[in-house]
Amino acid sequence: MKILTVVGARPQFIKAAVVSRAILTENEKSGERINEVIVHTGQHYNDNMSAIFFREMKIPEPTYNLGVSDCSHGAMTGRMLEEIEKVILKEKPHIVLVYGDTNSTLAGALTAAKLHIPVAHVEAGLRSFNMRMPEEINRILTDRISEILFCPTEVAVRNLAKEGITGETRRLPRPPVVLSIGDVMYDATLFYRKIAEPSERVAALLSEVGDNFYLATVHRAENTDNADRLHNIIDAFHELSARTPVVLPLHPRTKKMIEQYGFSLNGVKVLEPVGYFDMLKLLERCKAVFTDSGGVQKEAYFFGKRSLVLRDETEWVELVEIGVNRLIGARKKDILEAAQIMNCEFDSPSGVFGTGDAGHKIVRFLCESRG
Repeated sequence: MKILTVVGARPQFIKAAVVSRAILTENEKSGERINEVIVHTGQHYNDNMSAIFFREMKIPEPTYNLGVSDCSHGAMTGRMLEEIEKVILKEKPHIVLVYGDTNSTLAGALTAAKLHIPVAHVEAGLRSFNMRMPEEINRILTDRISEILFCPTEVAVRNLAKEGITGETRRLPRPPVVLSIGDVMYDATLFYRKIAEPSERVAALLSEVGDNFYLATVHRAENTDNADRLHNIIDAFHELSARTPVVLPLHPRTKKMIEQYGFSLNGVKVLEPVGYFDMLKLLERCKAVFTDSGGVQKEAYFFGKRSLVLRDETEWVELVEIGVNRLIGARKKDILEAAQIMNCEFDSPSGVFGTGDAGHKIVRFLCESRG
């Protein structure tokens, strides 16, 4: 069986590493049954946002790097469609595997569907119910045209059912198949936290701040492209930093907009984008997290750290419902008040994101579906 894996952004590299490792294990057991062809669209293109993840996590090098980046949503998605189509026509895969909610995901799924190649969507069924988010559009459209939908939680399964997407068949190509298999990012955290070592720059920072710091990430367009929201967030970080250090790995988009607006990050401990191992170490040592990232919300939870979510909604309603995360939006007053009353400790309920074997479940199902 030939699988074409389409990735393009940091969270996808992490998720794909889990499945690639499970494919390797399956091949060692059964004798090279699966041939994985990895296509990197180039959506995240610099070393700190891309190449370092392949090195650290020992992901097989991409067979194709399309180099599509640094352009508008429409131009990016269109160029990806064109280039992925060429790859699919050449490679003739049995299935195309996509992850999450990026432009790379939509382009991979849409190209495959138009060429009548089955699409398997890892992390299907997430919903923020905010159609102004590009990610929401991408994930809804991808789910609609996927034949296999691998859901990370039961809430994701229910979201799909409400949209009429259900399925019980175990054979392809009779769509759809909806499966709750757990979260591959939980698999990744369990595996890589045992071997992760920080870089020199992060080790030096941790030596300075110890365990007394907040970790912050800001990258979503709803915050970066709105001067008022971004200014409120940065002002709150300034004030928090007077009492407790705020460590901010700075996303390229956020850096660009901060410079464009003329804002200052004085007082905040700013890092260039960090690799996965550095992020694991920062999550392990921090007090709590301020983030607008869906993935970081989960990763913080895996480490028993509370997240204050700099958004008005979240895909991971499970974490809000169990009282671990709190939606606080982007008003300075709300951010500071939430930080003041936050209890940083909690008991991690088990089973929310599966049992740490989602990658193997995905690979086993794909093998069984082919017979």
